[in-house]
Amino acid sequence: MQETGSGDGFVFPGEGHDEGRLADNLVHFSRVLRRAGIRTGTGASVDAIAAVKAIGIGSREEFHAALSAVFLQRREDQAVFNEAFDLFWRSRDLVGKMIALMSPKAADNREREKPRAGHSRVADALTAEKAPQTSQAAPEVEVDARLTASARELFKRMDFAQMSASELAMARREIARLVMPLDEASTRRWRPSPRPGRIDPRATMRCAMRSGGDLMLPRFRQRRHAPPPLVVLADISGSMHQYTRIFLHFLHALTEKRTRVQTFLFGTRLTNVTRQMRRRDPDEALSACSDAVADWSGGTRIGAALADFNRLWARRVLGQGAIVLLITDGLEREGVEELEKEVARLHRSCRRLIWLNPLLRFDGFEPRARGVQAMLPHVHELRPVHNLQSVADLASALNEHISSEGDPRRFLSRSSVHERSRSA
Repeated sequence: MQETGSGDGFVFPGEGHDEGRLADNLVHFSRVLRRAGIRTGTGASVDAIAAVKAIGIGSREEFHAALSAVFLQRREDQAVFNEAFDLFWRSRDLVGKMIALMSPKAADNREREKPRAGHSRVADALTAEKAPQTSQAAPEVEVDARLTASARELFKRMDFAQMSASELAMARREIARLVMPLDEASTRRWRPSPRPGRIDPRATMRCAMRSGGDLMLPRFRQRRHAPPPLVVLADISGSMHQYTRIFLHFLHALTEKRTRVQTFLFGTRLTNVTRQMRRRDPDEALSACSDAVADWSGGTRIGAALADFNRLWARRVLGQGAIVLLITDGLEREGVEELEKEVARLHRSCRRLIWLNPLLRFDGFEPRARGVQAMLPHVHELRPVHNLQSVADLASALNEHISSEGDPRRFLSRSSVHERSRSA
């Protein structure tokens, strides 16, 4: 931003200065908002300039309120706008920066502040126009790539735990562009059908009464189809938080395009974050989930968490052929008797129980942990959830029936062999 004066930590052009600088900054600020995902146009820039001239140069709060009233059209964009305003309209404070550079620095042992909602999106929007400058064109190199994997294919199979911050941001954008599952299941309700099939007695009698009973034509009906409820139980313990956080972006995109999606997070306790996941902005939704959960990246009690879900929530959300996605590594730290009992109860309460385990990223995975052995006999499918390819396979699998690719019985044989070797 071009600055021409300084006040109480906020910079405005004063009297006698070039007022065109403020207009240019407002136009540039509008472009930053547009790149960050907020719906603005050229008319909003003109209105913003007129609004600032109308209110005059006042305090920072008045300036924020004026621009917020002009540029914002949706309430869910408020968090992104606030972050963009703080980053764009900030004072340079050159004197303070010079003093900080000359002063000795002590080790900063303070707890790092959580990234605010929309911070990464606004930072990318501010630096979008800054292209790297090169002194000369790079030489063209011909590479024979007939027997090599493309960079996109390698990125799809890269483990989430090994991605950098920029790669994770790219992975979130790829997840947002996935084709979300829109499977439908038959319900107990009926709807009129134009094709001959099951006769609808009530509709037939109503049609006959219109003609006084002289003409009776049959009317037909068929089962109504609707997307089944989708219930997600995600482990956020220390060994799972890297995979759960990126999977929540998939759930957020799924919640926007599908009705009746219930999301629960558990570590040492169970937390319902369905309301937080319904927020439009993905960064704001994940920030709200992080604030609602008190045991993020802590311990894990899978059996106790499933017991709370079966006792408090199962009868509310597991109706009409619900599908349950259980995201955990199965590494239970307490006794597995309760875990096996609660997983079996959950298996009987839903139409389809899909276990997503990031430990399947290892080629030689064997179910040696007691928690994994207790859960395997009671799930319909066992799938990996450690890269973009596994998330895409899950999205396509939700539209299909149970396939042999996720059959857990291929691991049950290994488990029985391992148990016999241990007993011997």
